[in-house]
Amino acid sequence: MGNKREKPPLPPIIERYLVYLASVRGMAVRTLEAYRLDLGRFAGYCQNRGILAEEATRQEVRCFMVDISAEDKAVVTVNRSLASLRGFYRWLVRFGYRKDNPTELISSLKTPKILPVFLWVEEMAAFAALPDQAQILWPVRDKALLLTLYSGGLRISEAASMKMGRLAADLSGARIIGKGDKERYVFFSGEAVQALKAYLPVREEKLPQENLNDWLFLNQKGGGLSVSGVRWIIYQYALRSGLQKRLHPHALRHSFAAHLVNAGCDVRVVQALLGHESIATTQRYTHVNMERLKAVYAQAHPHGRK
Repeated sequence: MGNKREKPPLPPIIERYLVYLASVRGMAVRTLEAYRLDLGRFAGYCQNRGILAEEATRQEVRCFMVDISAEDKAVVTVNRSLASLRGFYRWLVRFGYRKDNPTELISSLKTPKILPVFLWVEEMAAFAALPDQAQILWPVRDKALLLTLYSGGLRISEAASMKMGRLAADLSGARIIGKGDKERYVFFSGEAVQALKAYLPVREEKLPQENLNDWLFLNQKGGGLSVSGVRWIIYQYALRSGLQKRLHPHALRHSFAAHLVNAGCDVRVVQALLGHESIATTQRYTHVNMERLKAVYAQAHPHGRK
């Protein structure tokens, strides 16, 4: 067996900060790992210059940002690194480890506006009908899964972790535990309710008597469906859809948001339904609406047609 190169340990002060993020802020595991990566890279940068990360100046932070930008890192990666450092130094100031925040006057890079991948209403209807047509995997479960993801605007982790006890008695909605263990209520469409009603009796038959569980969506063996399992199911139907789009599970959540905004739903209502902390995250769907208007204009206006 080859020797694996071990990652150098992080400075104790950064480890304490990460413990704070996990225990007090309730940060998700994947986000925590991103912070660990960013802060570890910065700590190594500082060590190579003979300084401590917690004592770095604004100039040193700025030079670090220039260096990682020069490595052809994506704009979003560079900005995420800066966000990690901002949080770290805010924590240092708050708890008296230093008096100033060296990231305060450092601006994020401008990010190009990239519209999220989503399906138009007609495309979504066709995609949701695929389980009945393709007859692959477990059609009755898959239809309920697709419609629940879409009509509830769920993240895949939220669908995979959903339990029976969180469903409304009439299946019209559910209490969801989202990012940071925050709870919100979501609603399901009439079509999703019908799909759930068709799936639940079959689900009961699939449950092994010796290992009853409360997961809503099951795998073929009767255990809870994993996040990777949900991704794989979506991928299988995406392959058969014929849609010239890079579909992924989050595309159903994007579709939910885009359709609500296009129908004139208040952005703050959409924000609450999605469980977004920042209104800015939700406002990108207003750009989707603008793109739709542009397309209609180009088709309808005499001078817009090519």
